[in-house]
Amino acid sequence: MLKESKAFSSFSSNDLPGSKRFYGETLGLDVTESREGLKLTLAGGGTVFIYGKPNHTAASFTVLNFPVSNIEKAVDDLTKLGVRFEHYDMGDLKTDAKGIARGMGPTIAWFKDPAGNILSVLETQ
Repeated sequence: MLKESKAFSSFSSNDLPGSKRFYGETLGLDVTESREGLKLTLAGGGTVFIYGKPNHTAASFTVLNFPVSNIEKAVDDLTKLGVRFEHYDMGDLKTDAKGIARGMGPTIAWFKDPAGNILSVLETQ
C-alpha cells in the first residue's frame, strides 16, 4: 500500500528561525519555509520536515546523518563555521579531541542543531 509513497522524516524545533539559518546558511542545505515549518531537501532528493513545537524536547538520539567521504575535513570545515561537536567518554563510546568516534562502527562525529536535536557526519568508504 505505501510502497509508492514518497515518505519523509520529520522532527521538531522550538526555534524555527534559528533552525532555518543553521540548516540553510551553516550546513548549506536547500531550505524551503512554509506556514507549517521548514522543508530540507537533501542530496538524492530526500526531504526532512522540521515543524515548530513550543514544548519541544530535543531528541536523545541521532535524527539526521550526513555521510561524508572525509570526516576529518567535514569536521574541520563545520568547526570553522561555528558547529560544536559533542564529546563522549562513556565506556566503549569515546571521541577524540575533535569529537570523532573511531573503531566502534562507522567513524562518526555528532553535533546539535539550535533546538538541541542530534545530527552526525559519518565517514563512508
